[in-house]
Amino acid sequence: MSDGGRPRRERDDRVDVRPLALGVAAWAGAWAATSGEGRFVAAAVLTGALLGLASRWRGGRLLAASALVLAVTAGLGWARVWQQQRDPVADLAAHRATAVVEVRIGGTPRYHAGSGPRPAWWASRATLVAASARGSEWRSGAPVEISATGDAAEQWRALPLGATARASGRLGPADPAAGLVAEVRVRGAPEIVAEPGPVDRAVASVRAGLRAACAGLAPEPRALVPALVVGDTSGMGEDLVDRFKTTGLTHLTAVSGANLTLLLVFLRVVAVGVGVRGRGLTAVLIAGVAAFVALCLGEPSVVRAAAMGLVGLVAVGRSGGGRQGLRYLAVAVWGLVLLDPWMSRSIGFALSVTASAGLLWWAGRWTRVMARWMPAWCAEAVAVPLAAQVATQPIVTAISGQVSLAGLVANAVAGPLVGPATVCGFLAAALSMVWLPAASACAWLAGWCAQALCWIARLGDALPGASHPWPATPPAIAVVTVACLTSGRLMPWILGRRWLCLGLAGALVAALARPPSPPGWPPRGWAMASCDVGQGDATVFDAGGGSAVVVDAGPDPRLLDRCLASLGVRRVPLAVLTHLHADHVTGLPAVAARSPGVVLTSVVRSPPSGEAIVQRAGGSRQVAEAGQVWTAGGVRVEILAAPTEAPSVSAASEGESSAENDASVVLKVTASGVTALLAGDTEATGQDRLLGLGSAVDVDVLLVPHHGSARQSPAFLGLTTPQVAVVSVGADNDYGHPTTRTLRLVGGLGAQVVRTDEHGAVAVARWADGRLSVTTQR
Repeated sequence: MSDGGRPRRERDDRVDVRPLALGVAAWAGAWAATSGEGRFVAAAVLTGALLGLASRWRGGRLLAASALVLAVTAGLGWARVWQQQRDPVADLAAHRATAVVEVRIGGTPRYHAGSGPRPAWWASRATLVAASARGSEWRSGAPVEISATGDAAEQWRALPLGATARASGRLGPADPAAGLVAEVRVRGAPEIVAEPGPVDRAVASVRAGLRAACAGLAPEPRALVPALVVGDTSGMGEDLVDRFKTTGLTHLTAVSGANLTLLLVFLRVVAVGVGVRGRGLTAVLIAGVAAFVALCLGEPSVVRAAAMGLVGLVAVGRSGGGRQGLRYLAVAVWGLVLLDPWMSRSIGFALSVTASAGLLWWAGRWTRVMARWMPAWCAEAVAVPLAAQVATQPIVTAISGQVSLAGLVANAVAGPLVGPATVCGFLAAALSMVWLPAASACAWLAGWCAQALCWIARLGDALPGASHPWPATPPAIAVVTVACLTSGRLMPWILGRRWLCLGLAGALVAALARPPSPPGWPPRGWAMASCDVGQGDATVFDAGGGSAVVVDAGPDPRLLDRCLASLGVRRVPLAVLTHLHADHVTGLPAVAARSPGVVLTSVVRSPPSGEAIVQRAGGSRQVAEAGQVWTAGGVRVEILAAPTEAPSVSAASEGESSAENDASVVLKVTASGVTALLAGDTEATGQDRLLGLGSAVDVDVLLVPHHGSARQSPAFLGLTTPQVAVVSVGADNDYGHPTTRTLRLVGGLGAQVVRTDEHGAVAVARWADGRLSVTTQR
């Protein structure tokens, strides 16, 4: 059937772009208004004026409407910002005043247990009820973030959701883009002023009931089911979280529009099945939305998820679904940024919008194309995650510095499991208030699906080529964006050809089965490489013939394994551990898998967790002593300093103490004509004790001690005179490494400074003319 020579289906795919333009204008206006910088607001005003003039010149209503929307959202957003800035509490925060505050706890708290010298930490969004400072008292309803450390963190963590508590604390200015009036760092235990209200108690009871229903499951699904249903990730361990990140499944553990869409579709099916129609059906769906928002604690991210879920439901339920659903997406964007202009700056908001846009724009057409040569259900299972990943990949790369290949396969395989796990989880949460055995049965069904998701994440994470590093710079992100848009344009042509698809699928599997190696990595003739293992140290020296000497192992065996694989390392005849802190020893299993010959450590056997990892590693364990020289292939390792006895019991009992840092083994390594100095986490006091080494520490490459912390001895670093200084450090780490002072100090030595958090793994080689060559993965 045709109309004017154009097939009807193709005609129906035409899209009215006007709502999209208005949605983008609203987003841009709110983003500029909440930037906290007048230049962005001025730019928004100027852009609006230019669009208005262009509309008068060309007579375009769309330009005029875009100018109006941009002006309205920028103006209203700036008014909200101005109102917060004039709040008396904001003035107190600007002067970092001490105050007695009453706050109502809301949102999802964040908590980190204490580790060594780092105390426990707790933080949560809250509503400021009242503040008393400088002889005055204010009633308020402003949003703040409250945090506590040490013993107080445990006490604040125990507060029930919705409780109002009083405490003394120091106010501080908040990030202007966060939508908060102030940050409050409390100093002591909370004094409960008011217990949670009935709604908060009911929500807490349902969430606790869901956890109780899942209590009989295996550890991983027991933690994952609450995350899938209500975004409660408190039970997920770091390993599970990291595996979901690597395989592109993290979105499953965050409250998203997909959760609400699944819930509403289920409610609609049940309601229609029992004869509910018309207004009754509408009431059921509205109640479902309200319950979803309440159970997920009503945070801005939950409101965003609710809006995106309704977009998906409306788009599916209307005959003009698919690409025509973009108009509903645009309306949702406009409404959300008017409701909360700071949402325009949220990464979660950007991911939700782009994922929804990808599904609405691409998924339907891609499904129809593939359904010509495969079952429709299979085509949809492939098209939906593929469209979402292509649409969101530029943003994901910008925040992670990598491109995930495993995500394509993992999401396609996981897709059929998410719906049953989520729906059964919602049933378990509801039934937990009525009959716990029935809730446990539903949780058991959800747990089987969740266990399969955990297996998928584990398998995908184990693949050497699961993710590829990519620079997070504007030009590099622009390249990814162009590639994704081009892929989206070409995808219907590709997906419509069976053998081409199968060939590309085979190539994808081959890419996943080999370690990620960007062009030129590793460089020919490399002598040493500092692996990108996050917040930790792991340095590799080429001993020839696929063997290498490894100094320290970093905090994650998976990251070290990928680095060693990318360098072609199959054997490790010698491994040296400068000390046994987690960020230097936890990755040792990756070395153990490569038949270690000798594992060289100091006499210090603390902390016990590090000692246990060494004992399981295998190999012949030896104790490093100053003056020793070890050789492996073409690598020479000279021990310059090593402790002769362990730190005192009181120091060792502190875990990751300064005494243990200063007891790090200090070594000089020579490989292929390149000399390198590695001093572990030695701090200023320990470095000053090394000044007698003199020219022995004059090297080509310096691995900056203690990841670039501020505790450095200028005199010691001055003796090293390196050409290259490598800082092995994790991106956005909690310690503030490397510090500006240390970077300035090392740069003042005339060294080229490279950082693993910015450049990825770093390799150094010596050219035939004697010059050093530095190659980075990014």
